[in-house]
Amino acid sequence: MKLREYLNINFPGLILKPSLYNQWDKGIHFELGKGMYQIKDDGKLNLKMFDRVYSQALSLFNSLFSEQDEIFLVTNVYQRKAYKNRVNRLKVYNRYIKDKDLKFHLKQETLPYMFDDEEEADDYYTTQYFLKCSKRDLRYPMLIKAICNQDFPLKPKLGRENGSYYPDVFFINATKNLIFFIYDDRGCEVISTNRETILPSYEKYNNTNPNI
Repeated sequence: MKLREYLNINFPGLILKPSLYNQWDKGIHFELGKGMYQIKDDGKLNLKMFDRVYSQALSLFNSLFSEQDEIFLVTNVYQRKAYKNRVNRLKVYNRYIKDKDLKFHLKQETLPYMFDDEEEADDYYTTQYFLKCSKRDLRYPMLIKAICNQDFPLKPKLGRENGSYYPDVFFINATKNLIFFIYDDRGCEVISTNRETILPSYEKYNNTNPNI
């Protein structure tokens, strides 16, 4: 099953972009590194806070995805139209997919700009990359760190193409019908077609704004 077909069947009307939680009636928002700050009083990065964020995000991922689950790894790149012919294959798939041959199955689709800013809508478009894989195909601990590091001078990092915003990465569990999205070091969200699927994560982990 292709990504678009899967979403239309299981998440009808959903736009795969940040704030999934606000689009769907079965979801949880998790706050990462709660009570800690990215910068210490001396102006240096609070690496203990980032270690906690990595650990919490990785624990959530492992609770939601098993080795047997089928996964769509989806990445949105919001690109200036002026750079349309300069988009290269993303570091998401170059660095964090173990099997080089699997990368040849990477698909992409050009979509309209997904946000409500009318001025930027005229100048930007969305390239959506997606790859069907499994948990064992991914260097997911490093990928999760890279997503959390996006606003800070830390490695690993996904980087940006010329004329683009930082990419959004979505982990879709096509076996359990849930979507996991880390928006940055501050938090993440999970939505599902079945509240029972995400209830154990709600009960186990610190979270805010449960919508289940």
